[in-house]
Amino acid sequence: MNNVDLKQLFNGLQKQMSAQLNTNREFIEHPGSKGDALENAWIEWLRKYLPNRYCVDKAIVIDHEGNTSQQMDIVIYDNWFTPFIFNQNGFYYIPAEGVYAIFEVKPDIKGKVEDKTYIEYAGEKIESVRVLKREAASFINGGVKYSPRPLTKIVGGILCSTNSFTHQNNDTITKHLKALNDLKSIDLGCIADYGSFYIDYNPNQEITIVGQDAYLEFYANRKFNKIKFSDESHSFVTFFMQLTRYLQQAIGTIPAINLNAYLKNIGEEVDEQI
Repeated sequence: MNNVDLKQLFNGLQKQMSAQLNTNREFIEHPGSKGDALENAWIEWLRKYLPNRYCVDKAIVIDHEGNTSQQMDIVIYDNWFTPFIFNQNGFYYIPAEGVYAIFEVKPDIKGKVEDKTYIEYAGEKIESVRVLKREAASFINGGVKYSPRPLTKIVGGILCSTNSFTHQNNDTITKHLKALNDLKSIDLGCIADYGSFYIDYNPNQEITIVGQDAYLEFYANRKFNKIKFSDESHSFVTFFMQLTRYLQQAIGTIPAINLNAYLKNIGEEVDEQI
């Protein structure tokens, strides 16, 4: 039997993405263009390696009352069970029920925007998605009708190229991440030339009660426990594996979307009986 060197394969994946991000950072000088290039690089990488059931785009998230999130650099959303995505002038408006994860993209983990640190700013953008109202509907599986499921978690994170804090250790980054709580809390991230990380929260059980209130209570109650950083040479691989684990094992499939909740806004409805 022939064996494949997994370490070599993982190292090749790491170098491929690192080279793409470094090229964008070094040769694109205009701040707006550089930001767009970095976002596109992360989007293309995620599209390439995530299963086809997940879509990845820049987008605004919308709920059935017409509330919207801030503009999100990266939204990972459902491609199977979400029946409509609004597309206006090439920009996507995605129903909140279809969202799996959202990410803010920055060139550096250190920095400020609007008098907020990049990490704090990312937390506020993540909150703008999580606070949107989601309403699950009943669904059919194997010919059996099931009641609406509890709402799933929405993974939030930050993706960066580098870490230029004066003291390049985990304590400074940990301090900023630990300061985020409730709907602003960050689950994981990747700093290309420094390492990936994920945060363990307590309690971290699944949401078992149906409805928005139970979902909001879950985030209000969870507290920072510990953070785990990877080695810099494994930043992309460990981030991707952790993200995949969250998507497939912690979330699974999003709840069925309540179409009538959206149609109510235009005075219409669909027949819920077959």
